[in-house]
Amino acid sequence: MANDKELTIWEHLNELRSCIVKAGIAVLITSAVSMIFAEQALKLLLAPLGEQLPQTIKPTESFTVYFQVALICGVALAMPVIIYEAVRYILPGLLPNEKKYLFWLLPGATVGFIGGVSFAAFIMIPAAVNFMQGFLETIVNNNWTLENYISFVTRVLFWMGVVFETPLLMFFLAKIGLINYKKLAKFRKFAVLVAAVIAAMVTPTPDPVNMMIVMIPLYALYEVGVVLTRLARSSKSTETADAVATVDAPKANKTGK
Repeated sequence: MANDKELTIWEHLNELRSCIVKAGIAVLITSAVSMIFAEQALKLLLAPLGEQLPQTIKPTESFTVYFQVALICGVALAMPVIIYEAVRYILPGLLPNEKKYLFWLLPGATVGFIGGVSFAAFIMIPAAVNFMQGFLETIVNNNWTLENYISFVTRVLFWMGVVFETPLLMFFLAKIGLINYKKLAKFRKFAVLVAAVIAAMVTPTPDPVNMMIVMIPLYALYEVGVVLTRLARSSKSTETADAVATVDAPKANKTGK
C-alpha cells in the first residue's frame, strides 16, 4: 500500500518491545486482580490429591505457589491483549476488512484458553495424578512438595490452554488467506502424528491411557479447525460477491437510464 514503509531492524525491535511491554502490563494488572481468588483456584488445583495434602519444605514456598497460581489466572484473563499485541506485531499490514476478524479473535482466544485450562484441570490432571499416586506405591511414598506439584500443574494448564486456541487461529489465518481447508484436509495423516508427539510431550505420565486423553482432543481440535477454515472460505466468497455486486450496481443503473 502507498502508506506502507519498510522498517529498520531497530524499529522492528522497538515495536516488539512496545508489544511485549503492553502485554506484560496487562498480565501484571490481571494477575493482581487474580490474587483475590487465587486461594480458591489453588484449592481447585489441589482437589485431585484428595485428602493427601502436599508438603512445603521452604519458608517462602507457599508464597511462591500463591503468586504462581495468580499468574496463570492473570495470563488467562489477559489473553485478549496478548493475542492482539502478537497479531499486531506479526501482521502489521492487515487490511481494514481483515482487521474486523481480529476483534472476533480476541474474545474467542480467551474462551479457547479457558476451555483448554478447564479440560486440563477437570479431566487430564485428575487422571494423571491418579495414575502417578498409584505408581510403585508399594515401594515409594508419593508425597510431593507443593511447589513441584503446582509447577507441574500450571505448566500443563498453560500449554493445554494454548493448544485449545488452534481452531480459532486456523479460522483467522483462513480469513486473511494464509491457509486453506483443502491443504489442511490433505494434512490429516500428519496431524495424527503431530497430535501424538504433542501428547507425548505434554502428558506428564508415560502410560497410553493418559496419552490418549490428550491426543484425541488435540486431533479433534484440528478437525474443528478444518471445518472452520472451510466456513471461513465460504463466508469470504459471499463477502466478495456482495462487494462486487455493490460495485456493479451503479453501473447497471446508469445503463438502465
